[in-house]
Parts: sequence; structure tokens; C-alpha cells
Amino acid sequence: MTIPTRIYALALAGLAAMPALALSQPPIEDFVKRPLYGAVQISPDGEHLALITDLGEQDVLTVLRTADLQPVKVNILPNKQSVGEFHWISQDRLLFNAVRKMGGYAQPFMTGEWFAVNADGSQATPVIFYGTRSASERSKSVGAERFTLLDPLPDDPRNVLMQSRFPRSTEGASTEVVRVDTVSGRRTVLAVAPKANCSISLDADKAPRFAVCSSSRNEEGEYEERTELYRRDGMSWTLINASRSEGKHLWVVRTTPQGRIYALQSDDKPGAIGTINAETGEFTELFRDDIADIERFVWSTDEAALIAVTTMAGAPRVTMIDEDHPDTELYQSLAAAFPGKYVDFSSHTVDGRQIVVSVRSDTDPGELYLYDRGTGSARFLMRNREWVDPAQSASVKPFAFQARDGQLLHGYLTLPNGSDGRNLPLIVNPHGGPIGPRDAWGYNPETQLFASRGYAVLQVNFRGSGGYGRGFQDAGHRQWGQGIQNDIIDATRWAIAQGHADEDRICIYGGSFGGYSSLMAPVRAPGLFKCAFGYVGVYDVDMMFKRGDIPQNDSGLRYLRRTHGTSAAEWTENSPARRAAEVRIPVYLAAGARDMRTPPEQTELMNRALTAAGNPPEGMIIQSGEMHGFYDEDARLKLYTEMLRFFDRHIGATVHQRASTSGD
Repeated sequence: MTIPTRIYALALAGLAAMPALALSQPPIEDFVKRPLYGAVQISPDGEHLALITDLGEQDVLTVLRTADLQPVKVNILPNKQSVGEFHWISQDRLLFNAVRKMGGYAQPFMTGEWFAVNADGSQATPVIFYGTRSASERSKSVGAERFTLLDPLPDDPRNVLMQSRFPRSTEGASTEVVRVDTVSGRRTVLAVAPKANCSISLDADKAPRFAVCSSSRNEEGEYEERTELYRRDGMSWTLINASRSEGKHLWVVRTTPQGRIYALQSDDKPGAIGTINAETGEFTELFRDDIADIERFVWSTDEAALIAVTTMAGAPRVTMIDEDHPDTELYQSLAAAFPGKYVDFSSHTVDGRQIVVSVRSDTDPGELYLYDRGTGSARFLMRNREWVDPAQSASVKPFAFQARDGQLLHGYLTLPNGSDGRNLPLIVNPHGGPIGPRDAWGYNPETQLFASRGYAVLQVNFRGSGGYGRGFQDAGHRQWGQGIQNDIIDATRWAIAQGHADEDRICIYGGSFGGYSSLMAPVRAPGLFKCAFGYVGVYDVDMMFKRGDIPQNDSGLRYLRRTHGTSAAEWTENSPARRAAEVRIPVYLAAGARDMRTPPEQTELMNRALTAAGNPPEGMIIQSGEMHGFYDEDARLKLYTEMLRFFDRHIGATVHQRASTSGD
């Protein structure tokens, strides 16, 4: 199979560490190009690197020789399926699943199929798939199950342990632990969960030991998140924690080979990491941040200890957990070698001698190094976006302030490279969700594009955002048009008061829920914004209950009722399309023609409503072939070209020059 030229032109050139001479204004293409790699894992013996490469609507699994980064095999699934998660299950064999991407703002949909292949592409085997392809492969076909890997069983080159959810079960349980033969596809059931909708974890002996069972339904049949933790003793399960009675959720994170059980506990505050007693369920806290949830774990290469955790109220903050483990000193030494950057252990060989180290920052999209414990040296491997010059990138400044009701909010202000951060044209960029997702510190191609054109970009983690505790997240329900918009408006006024933003040159733009906010915030704060760009947005709440993939199941409808209520009058009040006459600023709209999350009918309705109100949008893109966030680079180039022209017309440099001239 021919290797995609663009992917390996960089790899074969060694991905030179020295960037090309940067222009004062990089082309838009530089910001819509796909990164070289996503997830990266080194093989257990260190001979190969496997990585995900993003081709737009399809992700492929690439294998390189570690020694020289020469490509060995590119695994491309048919029918535009993408490779989702992947795992080394032996020294030279990989297991991976198939997913379908639904757009840049939506999680991929797992097809349920799994495949195994050797590093060189030989012995490619469909392990789990739908439908019977031949009589010899009948054992590999499944029905409605969804499989996830629990353990690769490194001492067993043929079998793995997997979790099967929604199996055909006469007991009514919906999760099983199965041993899967990655050659024949034969499956052997080892344990059945105590009830429906559970996730099972293993003990130090690779036996099914704990199950966390969750529900989104309370006694009244409405949405409420509940969890129960069970311990398995022989063939029976014992309940050891229930969020309904204990007031706390408890999840098992990992059991070490020595039998130490790490767990996360959460209530309304940010979650804590600790250990639990297997017999009593008693939780012993190791670390909790007062403001932010734990975002990342750093595990020792012998898998015996949690050496550090990362929280991100603003910039990443690393807290060491196990000061005595030898890898703690190694991690601290590597982090000190890259000041101002976030360092992570990406993966390692089975003996821990070689570690793939990930390094990134707000101005650097990321690069990989291979640390050799024997030589004590780190070898440069590759850069994620080779064409980006970090020295020319915009800086991302974390900030915090109090909203009008006293709620502490955190966010990020991206400032153009070389600017003094004062009196700038501002793009307010609310994120999607709104319940759960968040903005994070790091390199963001979209905000970097805006900053390269002289705009400051404001992102605020409004109530409802993830990362600040369950209570903060739950505070976003029933607040789409009120509390969340207040937070966005208050953050904008904060930027003005701090002198960062020119109050006469502020526009708002976002995707998904951010698209909703781009049309709703101007309704709530007339005169604050000079223009609005809505992208794959929701504009009519009533339509959310009737169209798209969310209302297609009971849990989705319960979620919609929790976050929007059941009052038609409330839906109207919180729908920009029903209040189009109050949107008295220039508007541009864009949507994907194949979007299943926020169907294009949402955008078309907003367009008609604005037109009827005497304020037709300056433009509308309904992009064929695209979904909930555009993938195709040409489509993205068109989108951002039109977007920048729109901003420039209303708050850009030419507007500033005209205003200055007219004032002379």
C-alpha cells in the first residue's frame, strides 16, 4: 500500500528540529493542516513506534521503526472507518478498534469491530466484527456488544482480556469480562457484572475484581448521575459504595502488580485521588486540588506507583505523589530540561529502559523524545506540526476573575505575538458542550490563527464546564441562556476593564454550543459585540428535542429535560432563532450538511429568522460532506478564509484605520 506522501515527507526528512524561516503572517493553510501524530506508543521491546495519523475524516494507524523512523506499515481501514484506540499486545503485534468520526466537535462512534495485525502488516486478523463473513469466522461475529481492552496479558502472546458491554445475557446484566483469542476470535466469559451499565476492573492477578455501575435515572425517571462500586468475591458481588447514600462517587483507576488499588473519589468538589481498602471500601486520600479536577496521571514505568498528577485550573500544575520512587527524580529532571513546557511520559518499553516523552506548551504544538535510561540521554523523534515556529506563536495567558454572582471563573487570553496585550480587537470564543467540555492551556491552531491576524482571543470556562468539580459542572444545567451567557459577558467586560480589549472592536464566535452562545450573548448584552459567527450551532431548543442524535434514546431525552426543562415558554426564551429580532449585529453562519448532532436545519432556521427580522446573514455555508465540525482541509480553508474576512470587515485592522482616519 502506498504511504501517504504528506505524512512521511516529514518523517523521512527527520522532522528537522530547526523550523523554516517564519513569515510575519503565516498562511491560513498552516493552521488547517493536520498534525503528524495523535496517540503514540512504543512497542514492548522498543523496536517500533505506533501512532495515529489524522487524514481528516479518517485516522490511520502507522508503524515506524524506532531506530530510523522509517515507515513499516500504514493500516488503513475500508469504508472511511478510522482507527480508534490501539494497544501493543505482544512484542510485535497490535490490537485496534474501528470508529466512525462524527465531526471535530463530537466523539467518534465505535463500530464495535476489532482487528489484530503484526507490526510489519502480516497476520492481519479481524478479531471481532458484525455479521458472519464466512463459516470459519462465525465465532468472531457479534451482535450489539461493544468491546474495550482491559489487559493485553503481556505474558500471553495470543489472548487478551476485554470488557463486553450490552451482551446478550439471560441474567439481564449488560457487561461481561471475556478472554479473547486474537487469532481465532474465540471468546470465553470469565465474569458477569452485578447489574446493568457497569465497567469492570481487574486486580493484581488479572482477575475481575471491581465493578462501577452507573445510572442516569432517578426514582422519578429523570436525569441524575448515580454510581455504585461493587467488589467481586468468588462468583458474588458485594456493594461497597453507593453515591446515593454515601454522597460520593468512587471509581477504581488501577490496581498495581503489588495489589495497591488507586481510586478517584468525587462529590460536588473537584475529585481526589487516593487508595481504597479492598475489604472495607475505605478511601484514603492522597491528593485533592481545591479548584481543579485531576486531568492526567503520571505512572512509574514499572506500573507500581502513581508518581504525579496534573491539574489545570489555568496552566498545568504537576504535583508529585510518590517522592520515593526512582522515576520521580527522572520525571523532575526531564521537566526541568524543558522550562515553561508540559512534560509527560507517553509510553515505555516493558523493561522501562526506553520512555517516549511528550513535550508541549501554549506556543509549541508538541514534540516527542525517546529517553534511554541506560545512556541517560533523550533523542529527538518528531514534531507534531513541523511547520510551526514556536518563537512566532501567540502566548496563552491564564486568568481568573469573579462573575457577577461571586462565582470564581477561569479562562485563557491568547495574545498576538509581539503585542503589548493592550487595546486589541477581541474575538470571544466560547467552547462547545456546554456540560462537561472545557478550554485548556496549550497550542490551539484556531486561536493561533486569529492571533496571527492581530486579534486577541478570549476563552472562559463558564459554569457547566468540566475540570472544576461536579458541582461547578452541574451548575450549567438550565442555564444555557442565563448563567452561562452571564459568565461569557462578564469575561468580555473583564477583558475590557483590564485594558486588553478595545470595547469598540469585539466579535463573538464559537462552534456547537459556542455557536449557540455566539447568537445568544448578543441578545443578552446588546451593543457589546460588533459581529457574530455561528458554526455548527444550536439555535432552537424545541428542535433539539426533535432532530439530531441526542433525542434518539431515553438517556438523551432525560439529559435534554435536565438541561432545558420542559416548558415551551422557557425553550422560546432560550432560543436565538426565536429572538432573532434582538440580534442587531452582522452575522455569518456555517454548518455541515451531514451533521447529526446539530443538523443543518438549525442553521437554516436561524438564517430564515434573521432574514425575516430584517438582518439577513452576510453569508451562510452549508458544507456538503461535512459533519459536526469540518474535516476536509479545503472546507476548513474556505471556512476560515470567510471567517477572517468577516472579522476584518467589522473589527479588523481596516476598520481601525477607517475609524482613525474619520476621527482626524
